Amino acid sequence: MTFLDALHSRRLFCDGGTGTLLQARGLKGGELPETWNLLRPEEITAVHTAYLEAGSNILCANTFGANGLKFPAGGPFSLEEIVTAGVTLARDARAVSGREDVYIALDLGPTGKLLKPMGDLDFEEAVALYAQVVRIGAAAGADLVLIETMSDSYEAKAAVLAAKESCDLPVVVTTVYGENGKLLTGGTPASTVALLEGLGVDALGVNCGLGPAQMAPIVEELLSLTSLPLVVNPNAGLPRQEDGKTVFTVSPAEFAVHMEYLAGLGVQVLGGCCGTTPEHIKALITACKDLPWAPPAPKDRTLVSSYAQAVEIGPRPVVIGERINPTGKKRFQQALRDHDLEYVLGQAFAQEEAGAQILDVNVGLPDIDEPALLVEVTEALQGVLPLPLQLDTSDPAAMERAMRRYNGKPMLNSVSGKEESMAAIFPLVKKYGGVVVGLALDETGIPPTAEGRLAVARKIVETAARYGIPKKEIVIDPLTLTISSEPEAALVTLEAVERIGQELGVATILGVSNVSFGLPQRETVNTAFFTMALQRGLSCAILNPNSGAMMGAWRAFCALTGRDPQCAGYIAAYSGQAAQAPAPAAVLSLGDCVLRGIREGAAQAARDQLAAGAAPLELVDRVLIPALDQVGQGFEKGTLFLPQLLMSAEAAKAAFEVVQSAMAGEDRPSQGKVVLATVQGDIHDIGKNIVKVLLENYSFEVIDLGKDVPPQRVVEAACQPGVALVGLSALMTTTVVSMEETIRRLRAACPQVKVVVGGAVLTQEYADQIGAHCYAKDAMATVRFAKEVYKQ
Repeated sequence: MTFLDALHSRRLFCDGGTGTLLQARGLKGGELPETWNLLRPEEITAVHTAYLEAGSNILCANTFGANGLKFPAGGPFSLEEIVTAGVTLARDARAVSGREDVYIALDLGPTGKLLKPMGDLDFEEAVALYAQVVRIGAAAGADLVLIETMSDSYEAKAAVLAAKESCDLPVVVTTVYGENGKLLTGGTPASTVALLEGLGVDALGVNCGLGPAQMAPIVEELLSLTSLPLVVNPNAGLPRQEDGKTVFTVSPAEFAVHMEYLAGLGVQVLGGCCGTTPEHIKALITACKDLPWAPPAPKDRTLVSSYAQAVEIGPRPVVIGERINPTGKKRFQQALRDHDLEYVLGQAFAQEEAGAQILDVNVGLPDIDEPALLVEVTEALQGVLPLPLQLDTSDPAAMERAMRRYNGKPMLNSVSGKEESMAAIFPLVKKYGGVVVGLALDETGIPPTAEGRLAVARKIVETAARYGIPKKEIVIDPLTLTISSEPEAALVTLEAVERIGQELGVATILGVSNVSFGLPQRETVNTAFFTMALQRGLSCAILNPNSGAMMGAWRAFCALTGRDPQCAGYIAAYSGQAAQAPAPAAVLSLGDCVLRGIREGAAQAARDQLAAGAAPLELVDRVLIPALDQVGQGFEKGTLFLPQLLMSAEAAKAAFEVVQSAMAGEDRPSQGKVVLATVQGDIHDIGKNIVKVLLENYSFEVIDLGKDVPPQRVVEAACQPGVALVGLSALMTTTVVSMEETIRRLRAACPQVKVVVGGAVLTQEYADQIGAHCYAKDAMATVRFAKEVYKQ
């Protein structure tokens, strides 16, 4: 029986944690676990054998951290040897067990770097890093690819594409959520499910970060969203230190009770992560193996997503902003030709503030490189906005390039009923995922009747199904024609909207403003037509959200039809003020540019204010620092997410550079020196790099020692004059022992220096036990502690 056959016929059980078991067998702090595939293979085999004896069906090869960054070409260990040995050891353990119901997973963890624009790793570089490992693992005989512990949806996408483009093995992805129910980069269960289902993974789920009890709400939400088998691999609670060893708080018996509850909710695959042992897995299997099993129920939910948000099409009409489009807009056309992205972003911000839920993005102009420009604009928008996008192009090459780099599951505008169009676009939808707009026209043109447009819509839906694309991923545009030339045009379109929804069960969309071309007072006609279409069941509308009348019609319709509970949205929009159109996009101030994360805009605004006579330090103290504080507060409250935090920090940094250059060589006074390091054995410097950016923006002098830093090197840096604070980062359980050793040496060599620690496996209790002065749950907490240390 293949892995996919087993996945879709019965409950499966993963193995558990590896790091803590290897530590018990002698793995030292800072030692890379994957090297034991070559140095101490008998210990890896013993761990696999223990999980097989416990009853695991899915055995993870010891390849979690194996990638070209950790094992570069020319290094002491060959990546090919490490990965091949990891898969082979798992296969050999299975062979010795004699069991035929065991599947070997090539285990892929995070690279340890943030992808651009937040970090310095390019998306395609990430794809290449994962592809290299996948090719080796597949050749060594893995049965599936398990992409796990992903805290960034964009990195997960890179890994999935690498797997699918480099082998034909099944792909499973599990992500890491905090107690706030979000990924590190702000993703939600809904946005993650949208992305991964769109990419065509075979199963998805959650692992690490939390114990089984804390995972329950996230599991329940995932089950309500996904049509795929769900994988749940919690930690054995939270870690703590006992006698110099890392232990976890949840016993095997308690773990089994919680996992039995999750299995009863409908989870198909269960196992463990950090801190779980063969005893945990055995208890889990004993509790769950005889529970009734059922395949996942299909969820007919149409989701469009960005890195941080998912918009569902169906429960209430969706507003799609139309203003990022050069048609008839000379100023916008010039902005595209000049690569004036600040102007484009200004249009986006205005639509977001006006209430748009998705933004249409069209950059089609003669004599430009549309594929390159669409990617450029898309990435710029996703760098500062959480709204999902609708990629709008008639060029399949531009569509594919933008879809590949898009961080989420976009809408795609569009495909028609022409065979050529469907043959070009549907394979892209199948590979990358997306909700595609189907235009009700074909080789014969636009049918003059509703019946004709219904027939084209049916052809689009049926053809999509042949490509493996369900109808929930199709939104039909019955097409809005102008009534000034065709008096019956609006009535035909409205009939088509209603019949497509009722007879095909497919969502609909209209470009509303087309109806009024050539008429005076167009907004009056547009608003009336929009309201009529909503009453007929329209699912989405592409419109100008800066139109107060159009947005008023939408908000009133939602309130009148019970789609706006307690009229909350309507009240929020209009209470205390007269209903009116929002002001058009204006030039953003320096503070706004920092809040929005617009780097070039912040730099230019700083130049403008300095030229107008503003004092440099006044700009810093009265504008830049307050703006950064506002962003930091939003991040801590959960209203802003990591990408926005980092982009705002970069914008502030650009403005600081302008201010410093205007001070004629006078540097802004340093607020103090801070040494930062990722501890020995850990290459995951994401958290450290985030902290560095923020500290520098608050004028701290950062001495960045990098990653995989030996304790003695940290001590040497900390003992230098003027250093009062050291920040240590660790992501993996196996490297926290290095953190403890580093702190011990710091206490002995320079007891006056304070230590702040952070990382995914740490807690306040754990930080206290290893001797840290402060546990920072996020980057802003480190900034606050640094201020306390230097008594600002």
